[in-house]
Amino acid sequence: MLTSLQNPLVKSIRKLHQARARRSQGQFLLEGTHLIQEALATNYPLQVVCYTPAWEQAHGDLALALGQRAERVEPVSEAVLDGMATTQHPDGVVAVVPLIQRVPDYTIHSVGLVVETLQDPGNLGTLVRTAVAAGVDGLWLSADSVAPDHPKVLRASAGQWFRLPLAVVDDLSPLLTGWHQAGVQLVATSPHAEVDYWAVDFTRPTVILLGNEGAGLSEPLQHQATVQVRIPMAAAVESLNAAISAALLLYESRRQRSEPRPDRA
Repeated sequence: MLTSLQNPLVKSIRKLHQARARRSQGQFLLEGTHLIQEALATNYPLQVVCYTPAWEQAHGDLALALGQRAERVEPVSEAVLDGMATTQHPDGVVAVVPLIQRVPDYTIHSVGLVVETLQDPGNLGTLVRTAVAAGVDGLWLSADSVAPDHPKVLRASAGQWFRLPLAVVDDLSPLLTGWHQAGVQLVATSPHAEVDYWAVDFTRPTVILLGNEGAGLSEPLQHQATVQVRIPMAAAVESLNAAISAALLLYESRRQRSEPRPDRA
């Protein structure tokens, strides 16, 4: 059992709290039983798993499965587990996994999602979870957004992170240009738009564009949108959370694709 925070493995895992270390090591940290169960369910490779004796006793079958799937399993003391985790009250297990690029297919079959300069990790994690539930083709994230392997993103995604093809892109503009030339509809929200979001034909191949929590979509990308829509709100409300805005548009898209309106039959 590992009992010292000075152990080389423990020190390398603690470094994964920082984005720079995750980039240089090509690894990131999973914390908690649910995330690790989702990694197993999606056959995501596990390099190192650390858990406390109490966790092993409470999750014997899962511990056995981890022993068969992970490259290395290490029992650790409660103090060491607390030191490796980023959460205040970890539930007794963490894992180190490789950062694998799951690049989405460029071809849009139904609906895709482009997100620019999103900063809040909880917001991005919720958006990822919503996108998977709504059945998106993929998510393209600007490089100046929060890192998609941030621990809070992973937790907020409730494990759906493993099921969403996602690409981090330095320049989103050429992507939008290519989709426009291919006939893909590019939909952006705007408080100045005259069209309600439910009036758009989402049965067409569509990419939804979302921007920063405060500033919204940048002007260049806003100009590349082929359709501007509004989300009607009471006068006292200026804007919605980005994940909520995404959910409204994605589920309207899903509704239309599953139950086409008569005038679009």
